[in-house]
Amino acid sequence: MNFLENIFSRLQAAPDRVLLAEAHVGGMTPTGEAAAQNTATGSELLGQIASARAILRAAGLTKGDRCALIAPNSIRWAALDLAIIAEGLIAVPLYARQAPAELAAMLHDAEPNFICCGDAALRDAILAAWPDPPRMALLENMFTSTPLSIEPVHGPPLALEPTDTVAILYTSGTSGEAKGVMLTVANLGHMLSCTGARLDQLMGPRETPDRVFHYLPFCFAGSWILLLSCLSRTSVLTMSMDLTKLAEEIGVAAPNYFLNVPTLLERIRSGVEGNIRKRGGMIARIFDHATAAWTRVNAKAPHTWDFFWLGLAGLVIFPSIRKRLGPNLRALICGSAPLARDTQLFFMMLGIRVLQVYGLTETTAICTMDDPARIDPGRVGPAIPGIEMKLGENDEILVRGPNIFPGYWRRPEQTAAVLRDGWFHSGDQGEVDAQGNWRITGRIKNLIILNSGHNIAPEPIEEELVRAIRGAQQVVLVGNGRSFLAAIVTGEVASGEIESQLEQLNATLPHYRKIRAFRWVKEPFTIENGLLTANGKLRRDAIAARFAEDIDGMYAKPE
Repeated sequence: MNFLENIFSRLQAAPDRVLLAEAHVGGMTPTGEAAAQNTATGSELLGQIASARAILRAAGLTKGDRCALIAPNSIRWAALDLAIIAEGLIAVPLYARQAPAELAAMLHDAEPNFICCGDAALRDAILAAWPDPPRMALLENMFTSTPLSIEPVHGPPLALEPTDTVAILYTSGTSGEAKGVMLTVANLGHMLSCTGARLDQLMGPRETPDRVFHYLPFCFAGSWILLLSCLSRTSVLTMSMDLTKLAEEIGVAAPNYFLNVPTLLERIRSGVEGNIRKRGGMIARIFDHATAAWTRVNAKAPHTWDFFWLGLAGLVIFPSIRKRLGPNLRALICGSAPLARDTQLFFMMLGIRVLQVYGLTETTAICTMDDPARIDPGRVGPAIPGIEMKLGENDEILVRGPNIFPGYWRRPEQTAAVLRDGWFHSGDQGEVDAQGNWRITGRIKNLIILNSGHNIAPEPIEEELVRAIRGAQQVVLVGNGRSFLAAIVTGEVASGEIESQLEQLNATLPHYRKIRAFRWVKEPFTIENGLLTANGKLRRDAIAARFAEDIDGMYAKPE
């Protein structure tokens, strides 16, 4: 039984149990009443899948055709995704908040036979960037406008081979050109067995379903794996529908665990510390003493009163903080970008485990996962069962195993560049300890990964700014592991010119690629001052070290 057959079997075995929910906190119905959560039981989800399968067949799609899905998370997103795979098609999920021109470029590359958009505005924006696309439909029409002459397609999914491609997920390369990562039935089957086993460790024996909250877009590999993991287990997954109401949505979901990017955890930490500082008095004093004590205890250099302060905070402060994140919380799971060790330790001080996950789209999202019983702060856990990891040249992390993708869509040369001698070359630098726990130390490639998990190739933006800013010699983007992009601009340039050109460029970019701060440096980078290589390329590490204080200053400003 493959992963999809297993999911269908579990849906059939839970006809009346809610499996998926949409959090509509504070929303209103057209009649002015408070909106209730939208939910789907096993039978309801199977019904939606059957309707979508019928429309896909009516569109003349056959096995191996590609179907693009561009929409925010929803129950219908999940149903259409499963319907696509059940019909033997290849799902091409794309980020709905991507700039229309970038979406059009990825669609050109994938050459889908069918495109489903979340709403009319998104469809029209894509049409403006790509006037002659294949057949397009709105997501709601895949479920609400099935012609009476078309019978829903019930029954098992079409037969799939382990090597069959079921999805193409796009990821940015260092050149800025998006590449489609092909993932197979075997890739997903292995990964879901690994995530299921780790979640079993976390939850232990239980009689009730896992309660899971989720806010990250399903078009991202790790996010998609969580969705499929929940459908492969006894779970109820509640999806965020409004990122401005995350706190309220988490309260409604009351999760046992949820997947995070470092940005959210750092915001929660800042919020907690800020609220305590505002309160002041004895509470702030206890918290400060406990925080200092926790630092010393983890450095194995405790003072006499440290355990007293930690115990006192554990009685009067920490329980109320934990309660805000939900009474059922077992752990926070964090991936997509490295989490600061101090932030991981902060949550552990509160009594909340943070489990780190490391991986890439090419590794079916995951290479390592923290063991819930043996967390080493600052590290991302051991390799998942069945795969091998080792260090190559320049401490590059190399991986092989059943989680490794077969290649990039229609890019044999780029595939060959990263799949060599049976090993996937990740482009990440790392180290591993005697217990097999890995730590990510940097990037060999130039790709910038924000702490929101967004991947950004700096070169195209840098080149555009050098051309646009009069007098600029070089532009270097920074922001790896940070919450936004910033730039260093060299040459005889007026500050107003930089601001003007950044404003114009930002207006054309999606939110995560906007440049929100800059520093002007009069002296250009040269081979002589050690900031350019012999062939004139930027020495990014040297630049980051030379201008570390300036870079820190850009991120010290309020966002």
